[in-house]
Amino acid sequence: MDDLRAIHCKVLTIGQYLQPTRQHHPVVEYIHPEVFATYEKIGLEKGFTYVESSPLVRSSYKADRHVNA
Repeated sequence: MDDLRAIHCKVLTIGQYLQPTRQHHPVVEYIHPEVFATYEKIGLEKGFTYVESSPLVRSSYKADRHVNA
C-alpha cells in the first residue's frame, strides 16, 4: 500500500482468488472477510480515496464509483 500511495494511487481494490473450476489453480488460503475489512481500514488511513476490499472484489469492481476519485 505504501508503494502505491508513494506514486499517488488513490483507488485500491483487494480481492481473493477463487478457483473457478477444478481445472484451475486451487485456492491456497481463504482470507476471512474480517481481514479484508482490516485492509480497507488501513488503506483509508494511508490516504486512499476509495478502498474496495472483500473476497469477491476485482479491479473493475464498482469502477464507475471511482472514476473521479
